[in-house]
Amino acid sequence: MEQSSDNRLIPMTSFDSGKLREVAPDVAYYTNQIVNIVMIGMPGNSWVLIDAGMPKSGNEILKMLAERFGANNPPAAIILTHGHFDHVGSIVALLEKWNVPVYAHPMEFPYLTGERAYPEPDTSVQGGILAKISSLYPNEPVDITQALTILPADGTLPTLPDWKWIHVPGHTPGQIALFRERDRILISADAIITVRQDSLYRVLMQKEEVCGPPVYLTTDWDAAYESVKRLAALGPNTIIAGHGTAMQGEDLREGLDHLITHWNEVAVPDHGKWVNRDDL
Repeated sequence: MEQSSDNRLIPMTSFDSGKLREVAPDVAYYTNQIVNIVMIGMPGNSWVLIDAGMPKSGNEILKMLAERFGANNPPAAIILTHGHFDHVGSIVALLEKWNVPVYAHPMEFPYLTGERAYPEPDTSVQGGILAKISSLYPNEPVDITQALTILPADGTLPTLPDWKWIHVPGHTPGQIALFRERDRILISADAIITVRQDSLYRVLMQKEEVCGPPVYLTTDWDAAYESVKRLAALGPNTIIAGHGTAMQGEDLREGLDHLITHWNEVAVPDHGKWVNRDDL
């Protein structure tokens, strides 16, 4: 197994970095610099990890997980929402510690087997300073072929019978979200995020707002819009996004309505290599 050839420490953080927060007794998320890692399962019991954080964060993540679940209690599985650098940045370090399966959508496999690199981030896109410096972000693929397993085609999740996965392309071809019907918790990955990810100030402060996917890495805006509508139709009570703090209740519902109603104005950038305003 190999981490990407351009895997490197990214000097970006937020005031929430290092915080672990629960949204339910068996669902918690941890902010690793600017990205969220999600854990499903009661402390001390069987559990599942969603995503693998930023580059060079393996020791930090392992320490946090050992404190929550026990030093000798590896996850039953790792589920990857997609393969961007900030969601798989420490996957090899985790797999060197644990011999566990990693589930992903088959359309993400080329980026997880070393076969294909994602397109380079779009530094020309309309957005703030974090969009302009996005050329610094790794885009080469990891190779975790030995651990990879395709998600069940029926939408179920191994070891998580109450949850289902949903294909939400746009940001990447094989991005997925996770949803639990009984309490309507949605793990939205980067299909819906709750901080304006191209703004340095908003990322640093974790200023809460319902947003579309990060502009500098989203390659299909039509698909991204359909994915947001699909997730909003689930009527989530709580969203844990890939970036930003968890949101709940009326603020979440109003934010989703505004995002969908004003998509072209608030989500789609005015210009960029993946933007065609003639189609809007």
